[in-house]
Amino acid sequence: MKYYNNIVETIGNTPLVKINKVLGEDFPALVLAKVETTNPGNSVKDRMALKMIEDAEKDGRLKPGGTIIEGTSGNTGMGLALVAIQKGYKCIFVTNSKQSKEKCDILRAVGAEVIVCPTDVKPTDPRSYYSVSKRLATETENGWYVNQYDNLSNRQAHYESTAPEIWEQTEGKLTHFVVGAGTGGTITGCGKFFKEKNPNIKVIGVDTYGSILKEIHETGEIHLNHAYTYITEGIGEDILPENYDMSVIDHFEKVTDKDGAIYARKLAKEEGIFCGYSAGSAMSSLVQMKDQFTKDDVIVVLLHDHGSRYVGKIYNDEWMKEMGWLE
Repeated sequence: MKYYNNIVETIGNTPLVKINKVLGEDFPALVLAKVETTNPGNSVKDRMALKMIEDAEKDGRLKPGGTIIEGTSGNTGMGLALVAIQKGYKCIFVTNSKQSKEKCDILRAVGAEVIVCPTDVKPTDPRSYYSVSKRLATETENGWYVNQYDNLSNRQAHYESTAPEIWEQTEGKLTHFVVGAGTGGTITGCGKFFKEKNPNIKVIGVDTYGSILKEIHETGEIHLNHAYTYITEGIGEDILPENYDMSVIDHFEKVTDKDGAIYARKLAKEEGIFCGYSAGSAMSSLVQMKDQFTKDDVIVVLLHDHGSRYVGKIYNDEWMKEMGWLE
């Protein structure tokens, strides 16, 4: 009989799927989607959730019967919760009001406590989800603050698992790696691996208007006051997480909130690939950069999470009409 001992063992080995229609018939390059929704928590974050917990267990930061505390947009929380269930930990997750209701409901469904904080506050504000999660970690007995933004096990997980999978699946023939950038773990971990294998591989981050990542990459300067509120979920930052190594990133492409939503819907209806907001942003970025690619290019674009997280927003016609994005 062939079976896994628990759900955590199914993390990874996600499929690479050719994109056929959503980019247009005249798109020059071969585009392959790394569909991370087949992970048990339906997102790429399962990979680093497992790695961060295992590393914290090894060095004693996370002790038996402990409580895992994290600020999360939802996907990291889901990955952490699945691992925590197998290992006997409690979870408290802090998120912001921008995140979809579905994400919070899903976290509660797997036994986590969820605290929602306001979105329109600075990261240093005591009400922000960064600040609240840090405070709870100090107040909770036997609590461990994960800190996915500055926890380097995040990017190491992708260096050890995500990138080698892509390298093997493409037989090392990829020319471009395109991925939504948030905490910096996926883009830096994969980027480092690919650059070591072939320095000519272009690593492209997908950013959103309101985020400061593109500006930091291009100027080397951090102006937190240049950040402003945006609607896109899962990508962009108003801080610079320690997981970033900008030297392995070649370019950031910004995509509007509207285009990310529209292309996520197109991806579902034209490819049958039901993914989240950042997947739409990634597809839109490719359309914007179309003239930079050739017929010999092999582009791998990572699709972060599942569309079920967004049925109340970008997949809801009424919400789209309220935003003015749907006739």
